[in-house]
Amino acid sequence: MGMQRAKQVAAVLVVGVLALLTGCNGGSSEGSDAPAGQAGSSPAQVALTPADGSIDLSPTTPVTVSVTEGDLGDVTVAEADGTTVSGAVAPSADAPATSVWTPKTPLHYGTSYTVTAEAANATDNVATVTSTFTTVTPDTVTTPSVGPLDGTTVGVGMPIRVYFDQPVTDKAAVESHLMVTSSTPTDGAWNWLSDSEVHFRPSAYWPANTDVTLDAALYGVDLGGGIWGKKDRTVAFHVGASHVSVADSAAHTLTVKDGDTVVQTYPMSAGSSANPTRNGAHVVLESYRDITMDSSTFGLAVDAPGGYRTGVEYAVRISNNGEFVHAAPWSVDQQGSSNVSHGCVNLSTDRAAWFFGFSQPGDVVEVVNSIGPTLSRVDGDIYDWAINWDDWQAGSALS
Repeated sequence: MGMQRAKQVAAVLVVGVLALLTGCNGGSSEGSDAPAGQAGSSPAQVALTPADGSIDLSPTTPVTVSVTEGDLGDVTVAEADGTTVSGAVAPSADAPATSVWTPKTPLHYGTSYTVTAEAANATDNVATVTSTFTTVTPDTVTTPSVGPLDGTTVGVGMPIRVYFDQPVTDKAAVESHLMVTSSTPTDGAWNWLSDSEVHFRPSAYWPANTDVTLDAALYGVDLGGGIWGKKDRTVAFHVGASHVSVADSAAHTLTVKDGDTVVQTYPMSAGSSANPTRNGAHVVLESYRDITMDSSTFGLAVDAPGGYRTGVEYAVRISNNGEFVHAAPWSVDQQGSSNVSHGCVNLSTDRAAWFFGFSQPGDVVEVVNSIGPTLSRVDGDIYDWAINWDDWQAGSALS
């Protein structure tokens, strides 16, 4: 073996011995037993909302937990006395790495809550974060009245009406929490008829045989002026058959339709020149088998010229200004030829009895060709269809 060859063999032996020694000694002393990527893992980062110290919050304010560099563990919410609030955590549909805690029952007004959330990083080191917040204490809470009532059947002209006990300052906030759905798709819009009353209707009458639901999710909603929603309400009603009648004051006829079919054409007498019936789409409000009509209810004394007090049968109210479709045996000779009433639609007793049995709240009586004005705010509760669609939509706080 030459000198050069001997040097090469010696070098190989040295490398082999060093490799053997390294393997026997186990390498670095810096935790090589840990899986790759875990040595020196960053601590989990947890962010909570509402932020710690938040006050005067709506009790429906979302409780969210965002975690980076780790996985979310337990989330608890407790009142000031330590009572745990039942709830569940689910991933947010809108924000990655964020979860939403939802209470089993709504949080209370005027209450302090503490949220505690845990998260573990890759080496199972646990980070714990807390946040304490307080919900608002309202000056007043309110629940609106709603018509139609839950479970009722109404005609195609009945709007949804929501009445508040006090004026609403933040109409947009309220309106955004009033959701209307229907089994037959239709359009529709809200219109604020006053600071305490808002109505919803489609651009045309409701489709017949439609189920309609109003979800008024007003708990935790600030109505303005220190007034907050007391609770949520859901009202479901059914729109029945389409009953639309046309009372033609010039022709002195009442034409009644059931759906697309004319079922009756009756001679009638409408309001006289001194007391003309209002033009426009009237909505049936209620019916009376017998009622005493008294002119003093609209400011005309019973003993004044034109005043009256008389019993009436089969009275179907079509506005809140005293207009009815009712039996008027005293005007049978004028029915079909002239208008002599105080603003009502007069029919013979047998015809009024039929119309009384046919009618339901929400049916429509369209008065046309009267010399009187058009139905309006001064005529009471429902004059919705006298407002054209563009103007109706402009009455929305969200328009």
